[in-house]
Amino acid sequence: MTFSALMGLLQTALELGLISALTVLALFLSYQMLNVCDLSTDGCFTLGAAVGAVVAISGHPYLSIIAAMGAGLLSGFITGFLQTKMGIDSLLAGIIVNTALYSINIAVMGSSLLNMNKTETVFTKLQTILKGTFLAGQYKLIVALAAVVLVVLFLSFFLRTRIGLAIRATGDNPDMVRTSSINPVITTIIGLCIANAFTALSGCLLAQSQKSVNIDIGSGMVTIALASLLIGRTFMGKGGITTRAIGAVLGAFVFRIVYTIALRFNMPAYMLKLVSSVIVILAISGPYFKSRIPMYKRKAALKKSGR
Repeated sequence: MTFSALMGLLQTALELGLISALTVLALFLSYQMLNVCDLSTDGCFTLGAAVGAVVAISGHPYLSIIAAMGAGLLSGFITGFLQTKMGIDSLLAGIIVNTALYSINIAVMGSSLLNMNKTETVFTKLQTILKGTFLAGQYKLIVALAAVVLVVLFLSFFLRTRIGLAIRATGDNPDMVRTSSINPVITTIIGLCIANAFTALSGCLLAQSQKSVNIDIGSGMVTIALASLLIGRTFMGKGGITTRAIGAVLGAFVFRIVYTIALRFNMPAYMLKLVSSVIVILAISGPYFKSRIPMYKRKAALKKSGR
């Protein structure tokens, strides 16, 4: 492989990693801060892609971003409402919404596939602006990086506000929150609304980046995001909100690098789901085995001494 080809692969992995990092940051808010495992991620990602594509095709590339995030916010509200007001378990609520979103996404798209080759998007807008400059080939990277930076800054600020601290308290100790003046129903719904808005934004940007949307575009995103989140926690698990959020972004990039390497080995497409599952297993079990290394060393020493 030539150096230019290698750099091209790294740039592609970075672009895709940054776009999927928005979904990872959504799980960072819902899973790590709010302590809710939201399984509607796959459907919400596709919803953002579908709504964003339809609005962009109609000639409104900038409005597509707002529309996609609004659709994600609504999805998060429904998921939170099912959990808090209808007594449905959080895992089951996510599965129900994810299942329902499949039909909704088909209805939004009008078919199972949308082609955006002739559609103006936020990426093509920036490409036109940068034409003739040394950054002309980096327009996808710039858009994705700008989105991630804005989301990280938002989370760093929001989670230090009164409502942000209430969301974190709800995730840490819901029983204590119930005995205080904080309403866990409101904090849960707000947290899921914001998280799903970020997930939908991620789907919207991916659709506009690859110039197409299919109904399975969000398949496996919850696995990818969870793996990336756990990888990031391994690298930068300790520290403040900003440090942990940056760690989540780093985890998304590392995951995409591994994914890219798997593709370079001409691995069949149907095996990539297995790769994702293996990465999740390694990300979860890694810290556990790392903590048990001293015990393994003691056992080996005792065995060697004959005791």
